[in-house]
Amino acid sequence: MANLPAGVLIMASIVIVVGLILLGLVIYTWLKKREVEKVVPPRGSFVEISSGRLHYLTTGKGPDIVMIHGLGGQMGNFDTGLAEDLARDHRVTLIDRPGAGYSERRAGTATSITAHAELIEEAIKALGIERPLIVGHSLGGAIALGIGLRGRQPVRGLALLAPFTLPVDSFSEAFDALNIPWDWLRRFTGWTFAVPTMIRRPEPVQELIFGPEEVPDSYLVEGGGLLSLRPAHFIETSRDFVTANDDMPAMQRQYHKLTLPIRILYGAQDRILDPELHGTTFVSRYPQMGLEMIDGGHMIPVTRPEECAAFIRRASQSMK
Repeated sequence: MANLPAGVLIMASIVIVVGLILLGLVIYTWLKKREVEKVVPPRGSFVEISSGRLHYLTTGKGPDIVMIHGLGGQMGNFDTGLAEDLARDHRVTLIDRPGAGYSERRAGTATSITAHAELIEEAIKALGIERPLIVGHSLGGAIALGIGLRGRQPVRGLALLAPFTLPVDSFSEAFDALNIPWDWLRRFTGWTFAVPTMIRRPEPVQELIFGPEEVPDSYLVEGGGLLSLRPAHFIETSRDFVTANDDMPAMQRQYHKLTLPIRILYGAQDRILDPELHGTTFVSRYPQMGLEMIDGGHMIPVTRPEECAAFIRRASQSMK
């Protein structure tokens, strides 16, 4: 080493230091992942579908409701009071979408809205659920619409909470970090910088996703918010994000064929999806749909569980 040029020694030292920093980030991320999984373990059961093991939770008795969470979410988003309320007179099934929460997503599994719809249909059949009311939040609303358009799964109707319904030119800046087109870079980021960054500066993203409402205390554990501090969460959410808009133009051209009843609830102050575009404009085109507006941001299943439960219950009662 003593005979090597100074420039080579400096470069070697830099490489070693960078390597040690990256190793430290990987170890920190792995330890945080283990810690989070102890605090928020799986709360349901598992069933095998084509994408791998799917995590689900069923509670209550009565007409079936299947709930599909949004981008970057998991079943806990419905479990801070909403599912418990509905379970008083319905059988409610919460699903971690493939790749989210504790559900697996095998390599090569497609991530488009249509692909998600097909996998949710597969899960419904595997669980023996007949003619459920489908509740979808955000991206889950688009997936619910995809199920309706496919017409292969008998459902009573759709009750959508702040759904993604129409093509967009751009998404909220809350998702900028997810816009990674290469899988190797997603994995690198997920195992190095993503988790420390979310821990160090959670406020900007939380203000966009929840604002103008506060993040409820129940969100981190009961709502599963801590599960976002896992590398797989970042990696799979990025995969979902980059394909989220792909199927929307084709879906928009098919919406006129929908005949099943559809009801939509939006928070008027939503900072993630435009209530006017995805709510008012969307519903104005299709007479079989109905829209209600309440005060609130994008995460109304967490921040407004009582109002969401009342909305879903009204929809269920009208969709026999």
